[in-house]
Amino acid sequence: MKPDTATRIGHDHHTAEPGEQGERARVKGFDAPRENLGDLDVDTAAVLVAAAADLALVVDRDGRVVDVAVGIDPPTVESPDRWRGQRLADTVAPDSREKVARMLAEADAAPARWRQINHPGSGGADLPMQYCAYATREGGPIVVIGRDLQGVAALQQRLIETQQSLEQDYWRRRQVETRYRLLFQVASEAVVIVDARNQRVLEANPSAEALFDVPAGELVGRTLRDCFDERSHEAVEAVLSTLRVSGAVDKEKVRIARSTHTAMLSGSLLNQAGTLLYLLRLSPEDGMPALPRATPGRNDLAGVLEQGPDAVVVTDGEGRIRSANRAFLELAELASEEQARGETLERWLGRTNVDVKVLLGNLRQYGSIRHFATRLRGEYGGEADVEISAVAAREGESPSFGLVIRDVGRRHIASEPAGSGSTPRSIEQLTELVGRVPLKEVIRESSDVIERLCIEAALELTGDNRASAAEMLGLSRQSLYVKLRRHGLMHSDSEDR
Repeated sequence: MKPDTATRIGHDHHTAEPGEQGERARVKGFDAPRENLGDLDVDTAAVLVAAAADLALVVDRDGRVVDVAVGIDPPTVESPDRWRGQRLADTVAPDSREKVARMLAEADAAPARWRQINHPGSGGADLPMQYCAYATREGGPIVVIGRDLQGVAALQQRLIETQQSLEQDYWRRRQVETRYRLLFQVASEAVVIVDARNQRVLEANPSAEALFDVPAGELVGRTLRDCFDERSHEAVEAVLSTLRVSGAVDKEKVRIARSTHTAMLSGSLLNQAGTLLYLLRLSPEDGMPALPRATPGRNDLAGVLEQGPDAVVVTDGEGRIRSANRAFLELAELASEEQARGETLERWLGRTNVDVKVLLGNLRQYGSIRHFATRLRGEYGGEADVEISAVAAREGESPSFGLVIRDVGRRHIASEPAGSGSTPRSIEQLTELVGRVPLKEVIRESSDVIERLCIEAALELTGDNRASAAEMLGLSRQSLYVKLRRHGLMHSDSEDR
């Protein structure tokens, strides 16, 4: 290796080209290699290369490996010494051969660039390496320096597994909380949760609110002394004192404030994240007061659904419309409900004919579904992004489905920055397409997302200088202009810079 080899390594960082996942910034070299390393001989340079790299290769201009140096024991890849005489492209996974060819072709160009290249593993999984190649002299052999990415890959896998575990734990906690909330709300016994420090009510179920004769939500924040008659303050304090000592207490008779009701008070002591809580239960001696009725009658409910802002549709088990409200007729651009009755949802709903099948299939299997994103097409060509929540109900032998369809087009417009198109901007949005859009369309959509994000990032980094952005992305200026127009990023009033 010549002493001035390091001068060929550039000082600027460069964004990876689209489609080459795993590429890193270009190598940054010494500022004065000739002055500081001018006396470096070939043997010393070879030792430094072998020590600095996990795997170092010398490749001739035909792409064949002529020498190998291994810097780690055991080596990540299997038997690299056997690569001598083989083409480097034949030692890598099929999807990395194009990267190898491009890396060797650019070995004479400065600055050098790191690329992630995979080797086939004995267990079937690819072994990731990061390579950088540069020529020792014009027309001479090429030195390829490799870094082991197994540790990074293992950390990424552990991160994914940890995220999945956290996701599962989160949903388990949500399910437990939902069950607790349901039991808390429907319990016929009055239940109150009180902060032990200040004796203020933190939570109360509907039965407790009915017992204390207060509107919904107004019991929270009150002190226990305000909830009971003065004659019962001593009994309540005795219950709390016993709870602090033993954690449980026998029932004690108390009187409700501003009421003739009496109840038997009992409770338990809870320790939640270092905070002591009283869980108090009250059993009325003279019968439980009737719970307030907040549910409207059937006619009122039907009127609310008919006049509501969200589209509501009821279908049979095959997806044929039985009834629809005014909001649905407006979205579907229909004049009357008779035009929709008896028609299938597929006539208006779905990006493809798969959407409705997936929707109905999930309803048959699970009984309900939420936040199902799709599109609704009107009779005269209008379209709207919609979100569906639906439930299945059984009437006799045949099921029926109720769907609430919400137009979310305005939400997307408000949340996206100016100039952004209809391209999904996150992995979550792309994965939501699975099952509703053919795989090749999902892949094409994903490629468009990545390409657009890379172009926008390059334009932002270069201050909207298209010539510099094209160079940063490894594209010709004409190719960049084509992609700008395709993604709607070309503005007619912008200047060519």
